[in-house]
Amino acid sequence: MRSAAVIVASTRAAAGVYQDRSGRIAADWFGSHGFEVEGPFVVADGEDVRAELERLLVTRAPADRPRVVVTSGGTGLGPDDLTPEMTLPFLDRELPGIMEALWAEGRRTTPLAVLSRGHAGVSGATFVVNLPGSTGGVWDGLKVLEPILDHVCDQLEGHRDRGHDGPRHDPRPHEETDR
Repeated sequence: MRSAAVIVASTRAAAGVYQDRSGRIAADWFGSHGFEVEGPFVVADGEDVRAELERLLVTRAPADRPRVVVTSGGTGLGPDDLTPEMTLPFLDRELPGIMEALWAEGRRTTPLAVLSRGHAGVSGATFVVNLPGSTGGVWDGLKVLEPILDHVCDQLEGHRDRGHDGPRHDPRPHEETDR
């Protein structure tokens, strides 16, 4: 069974000032999509995010690492919003198209979505993505991930038999005017 870990970056939620909801949304979504879920792990912004990423992506043996790690929060412009900076050193390869899709989906709801910062990429054989801390931002992110997540995991597991099947029509010209 594939596994997913959810990290919530929120100093106030980690201190018990309020109950986080975004991490629970992500964890429940992954569970309903057949993943074994770890977390949500609610940690303070900044270095605590880095420490949790290190625990999941470096300290563990490769076979014990989750296939997917999602962070929620710490992607804004506040002085302690450092999740992207904490994430980037762990990524071997970035997937900028996923972040572009996340911003595009978010902009359908609010123009403020473009103020969210983040990274998506691969750390070893783990897909890592930063989502905003708002519940709406998490839902937008999950909407983007849903149609691609199986393929991402398949590729990370070494399966190469899935993908784009090409045009749904015959691309060869049928008439002289099509040439």
